Amino acid sequence: MTRLVFTCGDVNGIGPEICVKTFNRIYKPGKRAIIFLCPQNVFLQTIKQNEPRFEYQIISSHSFEIIDTQKITVIDSGNVKQTLGKPTKSSGKVAFDAVVDAVKLVQSNFADAIITAPISKQAFKLAGIKFPGHTELLAKLSKTKKYLMLFLSKQMKCGLVTIHKPIREVSKSITKVSLSNALSALHNSLVKDFGKSNPKVAVLGLNPHAGEEGTIGKEEIDILKPVINSFKEVKPEGPFVPDAFFGNNLYKNYDAVLGMYHDQILIPFKMLNFNNGVNYTAGLPFIRTSPDHGTAFDIAGKGIASEESMVQAVYWAEKIFYNRKKS
Repeated sequence: MTRLVFTCGDVNGIGPEICVKTFNRIYKPGKRAIIFLCPQNVFLQTIKQNEPRFEYQIISSHSFEIIDTQKITVIDSGNVKQTLGKPTKSSGKVAFDAVVDAVKLVQSNFADAIITAPISKQAFKLAGIKFPGHTELLAKLSKTKKYLMLFLSKQMKCGLVTIHKPIREVSKSITKVSLSNALSALHNSLVKDFGKSNPKVAVLGLNPHAGEEGTIGKEEIDILKPVINSFKEVKPEGPFVPDAFFGNNLYKNYDAVLGMYHDQILIPFKMLNFNNGVNYTAGLPFIRTSPDHGTAFDIAGKGIASEESMVQAVYWAEKIFYNRKKS
């Protein structure tokens, strides 16, 4: 049996809705124990529109010792005012607290994996929370130095050297150390989490035409090639010209692709996997997955959000859990 803890994400977005819809699809007493970190009033309002096909209990915050593995246990973090479709200070605080409590649950061995619903970076900012996203927050809470934002699907796995960086800051953020750490985290995850004994990794260039031998940028010559050539575990290949790499479907020849910045990876990934891609934080001591989409404030509360990516996040978390048990 796997024990999964779900966070509500931003309660003004589609997080609570896709969680309840996911529970309706995956609830199997004896196979999965499910904990849901969510304000009670938000949960009760959500199930009015999305009829639950599962048994549940609601307990107070931090009453972890009475979690019922035969029911979905909703841990109430206290009522919060919902303003559907809009990030607020209170929605940011609730989303943050849910992540913190989820980490406490896995660290205290009450859960095997965390599945996070989407958060709003703007709501985090309004709440005074100085983290740009889940990945950096989870790394801080677990004191992890080498971590990686990794995207998962049947078609491809791909990671990022820089995560939530403005384009003007990307180049200076790519160093020999940051690239080496990303490659190490990716290689270790492919071996430990996905059972690849000798993984093949492709590294994308940063500049147009991968720098064209230094005429359109020097990062490939000064940073990427030296790190690729000196990488100790398994020699990655690259740096590849990004547009030609994806245009020629070369990603099919590799176990994973490492990109330099957010949109370089997310655009091709979402073109292939818009409704079923999964975000995974590699390198953490615990398992965390999430849907590969945002809060979708524009459709919050309408009951039309798709839970498919969240369901896939569950399946990937369980796959990683069982792979880790084997290793």
